[in-house]
This record gives sequence, C-alpha cells and structure tokens, in this order.
Amino acid sequence: MARMSKRLAVFAVAVLLVAGIVFAIKKDDIGRLMTVNTLFDEGRIVDNFSNMDRAFLTNTLDVPIRDDLMGDSGPLPDTVTIAGEERGTLDVLDELDTTALVILRDGEIIHESYYRGTGPDDRRISWSVAKSFLSGLYGAALENGAIASLDDDVTTYVPELQGTAYDGATLRNVLNMSSGVRYNEDYMDQDSDINRMGRTIALGGSLDDYTTTLTEQDFTPGDRWHYVSMDTHVAAWVLRAATGRSVHDLWEEIYGPLGFCQPPFYLTDGEGAAFALGGLNLTTRDYAKFGQLYLQDGEWNGQQLISADWVAASTAHSAPGLTGRGTGYGYQWWVPMPARGDFMASGIYGQFVYIDPARDIVIAKNAADREFALPNASGPHSMNMNIDLFRSLAERLGG
Repeated sequence: MARMSKRLAVFAVAVLLVAGIVFAIKKDDIGRLMTVNTLFDEGRIVDNFSNMDRAFLTNTLDVPIRDDLMGDSGPLPDTVTIAGEERGTLDVLDELDTTALVILRDGEIIHESYYRGTGPDDRRISWSVAKSFLSGLYGAALENGAIASLDDDVTTYVPELQGTAYDGATLRNVLNMSSGVRYNEDYMDQDSDINRMGRTIALGGSLDDYTTTLTEQDFTPGDRWHYVSMDTHVAAWVLRAATGRSVHDLWEEIYGPLGFCQPPFYLTDGEGAAFALGGLNLTTRDYAKFGQLYLQDGEWNGQQLISADWVAASTAHSAPGLTGRGTGYGYQWWVPMPARGDFMASGIYGQFVYIDPARDIVIAKNAADREFALPNASGPHSMNMNIDLFRSLAERLGG
C-alpha cells in the first residue's frame, strides 16, 4: 500500500511538472484565449478596446508619425434628430456608449471629445472599419494590373480555395458580401463561426487554414447580400497572392503619406498575416484622416493615393438584394439609404467613419456599445441610430 501511494505521488508530481511545462510554453496562447473570452465584458470592454496589443499578436506599421490636423474643438449642437424626434446630443452619445468623437469640416477639426476614461492617444480597435481600409488597397491593385478584373474567380489567385465554399465566388462577390458562404456571425453566440475564428487568432492559428475549413454555401455566389467577415479575409488573401506582398506593406505604401498621430498596428494571426477584417488600431484623429482622404476622392496633399474612380465605385451601393431604409453596401463600405451621397465605414460595438461630401463633413466615432445588436428607437440595432446621429450633426455643422 505504501509503495502504491509512493507511485501515485510520483505520478502526480510528474503530471504537475508536465502541466507546468505546457503552461509555460502556451502561457501567451492561454492569455490571449482568456482575453477573447472576456473581451466584451462590461467592466473591461473600454480598456480592452484601447489596448489590444497587450493580449494579441501584432504588427506595427512603418509610417510617418505626425499630428498635423488643424482646427480647434468647438461645441456640439444641443440636440440632434433621432427617428424624427429631437433629443439631447450628449444623451444620444451616452446611450451609444461613445468613447471618442472627432468631426472635421473642410479638412479641419471643429469638434473633438473623449469619454469613459479614453484620450486622444488611445489607439482604438477598428473592428470592421478595417474592411474599408482594405477596400482602398484594391484601387491600386486594379490600376497597376496586379488584379485583372473584379469578375475573376478568387481561386484564380488563391487555388487553395478550390473545393471550399469560396469555389465559384468572384472578387466582386467577396468585396460586396455576396459570396454565398454559410457563416454564423453572431457575436453573442460563443459557438458561432465568428467566435471560432476569434479563438483561432487568440491561439496563434492560421486564418488561411481556418478559411479552408468553410465548405458549405447558403446560396449561389452573387445572388444576394449576406454579411460574412471572412469574405474580407479572402479579399486580403487574394491581394497577398496577386501582389506577392503583405497587407502591411501595401497599407504602408497607400496610407503612409497621410501621417499618423500614433504608430498604427494590426492584429495578426500566427503566420503574421494581417487580421484585415477587423484588426486595425488607430487613434480617432487618424480614423478621421482616412475619412478625409475619401472625401477628397483619394487625393492627399496633391498626391492621388487611391484613384477617384475606385473611391466612387467602392462607396456606391452595389450589393444585390439590399433595398429600402437602412443601409446599402458597396465594396467593403456601407451606404445609408435612401442614398444622398454619404457613406461610411462601420465596425461592431459602434466604430464609424462617416463621410458626407455634400456638407464637407467627416465624423470619426469610437464606442463600446455592448447593446449594438439590440433594437432601439431607430431600428433593429444601433446602426440606424448612428446614421440618424451623423446625418443630423452633418446638417447642423456642415458647410
């Protein structure tokens, strides 16, 4: 009996040693996974969104650092019109859990404010606002011939996708979210496809490999719009294959001339590939600069960074099957409906870059809106309320 107890004790020590070694090796992976599982918790979400580099693999972008936006912060209008009703502006910003707001008119700051303990130097996670940045990279790839046509099949450039759900989808399909891929994008469901993808990032896996596990289609590519974030990863994968360069390099080349207040960074997967569908981190001023670039039809300080034709095409509603009030969709850009020439980049939990060319207004807004998917006075989720807010501010502040 004593010998048996001794053997059990030795075995227990061995198990603890192995567990300790595994924990030491996988400590960072485990830490990232724990962060993913608590990323949106009420007491952590604001701090997490300003410090994504503490827990994830990242790549800092090599771009000029300069804070050269001009102008002075003035007051906001006392009220805005939400769903046809006048409401206090600060009340609406509070309801939308706003963390930062920067408004440009004629390319200069006319308002800047920060909330919930955030500040101007915070590099806030973009979430799907990053998709619109990726869209801009396509303008150059089409112009220089690296990509021949949006009607090319994605498998022309990425043969690894043959036999997957993306077999038969074109670049146009993935850019305007009509790939037909079956995908559950419910962030509230821990077992959803999008959260499974998040765990892949957290554990240092490959997003390319993850994408090849998607094998089912809901409909024929191009039939109708259905929001699938992995479409953006496929678009980024095509860019990498077509140009032989990383998204990081392409981003630095196209957007570097803007200059940035703080060094931007991307979250990456374990292979170093940019988390192009949502992993960009910038200050709110820098999001506003991006919006100003698009308001100026892709021109910055006399240099055409993105072709005006691509700016126009990508920000026009083109996705099949989206009509009526709410939103249309272009090539990784949202188009408020009914259309009046304004457009926006949008990310979950309330990240926006809104552009109204007719009024010469750009609004960059960050938030930590944990109720973004719940119904409110403007519609079935917070996007319509944000559109009402932006349009009202643009009307009151625009030129």
